[in-house]
Amino acid sequence: MESVLEADEILKGTRTPARETFVDGSAVRELRRKLNLSQHKFAALIEVDVGTVQNWEQGRRSPSGPARALLRALWNDPKRVLKAIHAVD
Repeated sequence: MESVLEADEILKGTRTPARETFVDGSAVRELRRKLNLSQHKFAALIEVDVGTVQNWEQGRRSPSGPARALLRALWNDPKRVLKAIHAVD
């Protein structure tokens, strides 16, 4: 329950998070290269437009919401996440 209260305080802005994870363009590019995928194949894998991947990698935009969570999961455990993604198809 304490964690829930802390999360609520962070959302309200009355408490700063202990750590934050940012996914910037260089991290997206590094992840894509780690997976040995072209921008087109990477975009198809995570079901976004290739222009979105290009915008992320060039720093014009940043991944947010579900995309950021998926990218973080891919970074932390690519084999299981890729297996899960392909199991849906």
